[in-house]
Amino acid sequence: MKRRTLVTGVLCAVATGCGQREFTAPRNLDDACALAGERPHYVRAMRRTERRWGVPVHVQMATFHQESRLDGDARPPFRYALGVIPMGRQSSAYGYSQALDGTWDEYRADTGNRRARRTDIDDAADFMGWYMTRTRDRNGIALSDARNQYLAYHEGHAGYARGSYNAKPWLLRVADNVAARAEVYRVQLQTCR
Repeated sequence: MKRRTLVTGVLCAVATGCGQREFTAPRNLDDACALAGERPHYVRAMRRTERRWGVPVHVQMATFHQESRLDGDARPPFRYALGVIPMGRQSSAYGYSQALDGTWDEYRADTGNRRARRTDIDDAADFMGWYMTRTRDRNGIALSDARNQYLAYHEGHAGYARGSYNAKPWLLRVADNVAARAEVYRVQLQTCR
């Protein structure tokens, strides 16, 4: 009887876990250790990406924070005509990484990961590693340079090469914030158990 109860409990836990999707941000986005404690699979995904692509966890974490606040269902806001008529979203960005449709399709084709989903942290982290590695190769930006990696992530490889971000003081401030957050995360991650 105990065995059957145990098996039933385990099956229910597995079924519940498989059906859950985390489309809400973690509670404490300012503390990397708390984030790792609340969502350990996020950090595991980022560590796999660091091993595969070389992008440090703290750089990924800071970029995810800026792009989606680690919300798997994040989307850009709607545009409105005359202030009231919805005209669709500002871009096709979606999910943890806020990858655009075309860039996401390019990632899936290039890596052979056809089933990748932007709402899956494993796939989103792998995408970020792939993209930032290409940024290093195309634009010469070190994988540990959170500020310039973010600028290239936001503007695209060609936009970064043209220096399009220089005409956007707000984006330069955001990139500075990403770099500062990455450094805070780096220090915090060194102290986590």
